[in-house]
Formats: sequence, structure tokens, C-alpha cells
Amino acid sequence: MTVSRALKDGASIAAKTRNKIMKAVEDLGYVLDQSAGSLSSKRTGFVAVLVPSINNSNFADTARGLTDALQGSGLQLLLGYTDYSVEKEEELIESMLRRRPEAIVVTGGRHTARGRRLLENAGIPVIETWDQPAKPVRHVVGFSNAEAAASLVRHLHGKGYRKIAFIGGTTNRDTRGADRRLGYERAMTALGLKDARVISFGTPPITMQQGGEALARLIEQWPDVEAAICVSDLSAFGALMECHRRKLQVPKRIAIAGFGDFEISRCSYPAITTVGVHCYDIGRRAGELLLRAIEGERKGQPMAAETIITNYAVISREST
Repeated sequence: MTVSRALKDGASIAAKTRNKIMKAVEDLGYVLDQSAGSLSSKRTGFVAVLVPSINNSNFADTARGLTDALQGSGLQLLLGYTDYSVEKEEELIESMLRRRPEAIVVTGGRHTARGRRLLENAGIPVIETWDQPAKPVRHVVGFSNAEAAASLVRHLHGKGYRKIAFIGGTTNRDTRGADRRLGYERAMTALGLKDARVISFGTPPITMQQGGEALARLIEQWPDVEAAICVSDLSAFGALMECHRRKLQVPKRIAIAGFGDFEISRCSYPAITTVGVHCYDIGRRAGELLLRAIEGERKGQPMAAETIITNYAVISREST
């Protein structure tokens, strides 16, 4: 019983006795198993976070923002990787909930019907990020991908471009990418530009190589195209490199724009016009929100659903 008390924060025990016990713990390499205690306290000490990709710097920045917000709270992240699949997301939601997280953060606002039911019935704070869903499960920290893409179309239109194309994936696995295409189409119609030019190439997430191949297809199908909006900065970089290979001057012959403000868009030549979406801030604000939500749950006072709209901005660079 004395050892048990020594391993609990704030327990009353003589300093000399605690030091002797902790030295034995150190020598033995002992790690306290908290699983039994978590069953009674309902405090497992971790938050489940589902992201589409683990090699995408934007989602890495969001995870870093979450981690920084949780610093000192005693909570840790348990990451799950959905590979842009709502079916895999459903499996991960179920798997995570079996481990009794104190909250769950998901990327995007579209889920399978069962995945949504699991989230709605989880009995813990749920936060949807990187999106602005029409019917949120609970809390939201994100922005409208459609409106962000539309703002990029309006930016290009304001610079005199009229024959504007969109490069995206062949499926709607990347629901945020699908929303960006929708925003592009809506903005083109609103501006009276009825000849929308859409190239669907590659399975999300679109790679640099696929971006280059999509640009080649775009030029072949619409030789008079003036500007291309790519679903992400990675595909935009691939498109830019294809322009270099074909000796097409950017932006004199064709303008290239991306989405996400990846580091590569700032370092490329010419630097790529993009939409900055403050990835780190999405994670940080989601972390701050879930801390308040978890505290409310612990006190038996669940907080009302909250929506935090994060900022985005068109970043105009040399490629347009």
C-alpha cells in the first residue's frame, strides 16, 4: 500500500520513503500500469486523433498544434491514419473508442453512416477539424474548403485570367479536395466563366508526379488554358516542374496555383501562389477546445456544441 501511494501524485507519504521507492522503480525500470485505475476514474490520459496522412506536413503541423495545446495537461495523442478513406476512418473510430479515449479529433466532416453514429454515441467530446460541415457531430474547428478555393479563383480572375482550370484526383476520397473543386466550379459560374476545365488524375492524395502528368493532360486537352489551380501545393509543384520540362514560362504562358502553403511552395522557382490555411492554428485551437470540453465532462457539465472558424488567405507569389 505504501508503494501504491508513492506512485500516486499528491499522496501523503514521507519524502525519505518516497525517494527509496522511486529509486527501486528506477533501478527495476518499472512502469505503472494505469489501465485498472482508468476503468474507475474514466481518465485514460489520451486523446484519439485521426488524420488522412502521416507524411503530409500540413497534418503534421496540426498534430503539433494539438500537442502544444495539451502540454502540461497530462493528456497525450494517439494518432490514427485514415489514408483518405472514410471506411478506414470508421474502423479506426471503433478501434480508438475501445481504448476509451477522453476525446476524439477527426479530420473532415464527412463520415460513413456507422462512423457518424459511433461518434454521436461515443459519450466523449468530438471535434471535426479542417472542414465546416453542414451538420456537425459536435464541435468544429475549421474552414470552408469550397470558399477558400473560390477565393483563389476570384484572385486569378482579378489578375486578368479567364481560362482557368482545376487539377484534382479521380475520386472523392479526399472530401476536402472535392469541396475545393466544387468551390472552383461555383466561382467560375458566378464570374460568368462557363467553360470550366477540370482534370481528374490520380488517387488522392495527389503526388508531385501525378501533378506533372495532370498538367501535361491539361495542356493537351485545352492548349489555350491560362491558369491551373491544383488541389494541393504538392500537385502544383509537379505541374510547375512539367512546365519547366516543356519550356512553358510560368506565369507568362500559364499560371500555376496550389493549396495549403506547404514549404515547397515557398521554396520553388517561381514561388507558388497558394491558399494559406494556418494548419498549426487549427490544431492548437482544437486542443484548447477539447481541454475545455473534457473539463466540462469531468464536472458533469458537458459544454454546448461550439464552432470555431479558422482563417485562410490567398498568398500571391511569382507563379501567377
